[in-house]
Amino acid sequence: MNRYSKIFEKDKREIVLLKSFPCKWGRCSFCDYIDDNSLDEELNNRVNFDALSNITGEFGVLEVINSGNIFELPELTLKEIKGIISSKRIYKLYFESHWIYKNRINEMRNYFGIETIVKTGIETFDKDFRENRLIKGFNYKDLAELKLYFDSVCLMVGIEGQSKESISRDIQIAMENFKHFTVNVYVNNSTKIKADEKLIRWFQDEFYWLNSVEKCDILWVNTDFGVGD
Repeated sequence: MNRYSKIFEKDKREIVLLKSFPCKWGRCSFCDYIDDNSLDEELNNRVNFDALSNITGEFGVLEVINSGNIFELPELTLKEIKGIISSKRIYKLYFESHWIYKNRINEMRNYFGIETIVKTGIETFDKDFRENRLIKGFNYKDLAELKLYFDSVCLMVGIEGQSKESISRDIQIAMENFKHFTVNVYVNNSTKIKADEKLIRWFQDEFYWLNSVEKCDILWVNTDFGVGD
């Protein structure tokens, strides 16, 4: 498992994939990333300190991800991140949070005390598909409410049951409403949710231009950031 990498395109940054306690939501139908979670706090910290030791601060920007939410990282890991931010002169931090933590996001922004880009894995703005197929647990009332808490959304494309119209609408909404967004092309894993290869080929042809959109990170394969397995 590679837990440290560098992103050289668009917003250049270092990225670490950390190990956390179990995801508090943990119901997403397509997600087996949570298999990386552990109740062993000592193990989590040991793995995380090793990954964090690679950070140089060369870009001044850091992204922290884990198989869940930043709020599920051990306290010692959070303190280590904060110390590295200071010692390596990091001025901008990306981190992820689920909707269930929305009322604690400012707490985390204030804890780190620097510019933050808060990402959330909404996957799609199609409520029926998101909640009944993907089981995401996002009960926001409108985009304005979602934007109160999050700077960036993560979208997922190429799942059986998705439509071209829904994907096109998702991209348009993200482009028009968020300062940053990520698009993940779905890759089959150990869950029952399967990729639609025909839809993925259509997306690759139709939306290849997203590669040149500065505020969009696109992962054609889920390890394109250089972390993971």
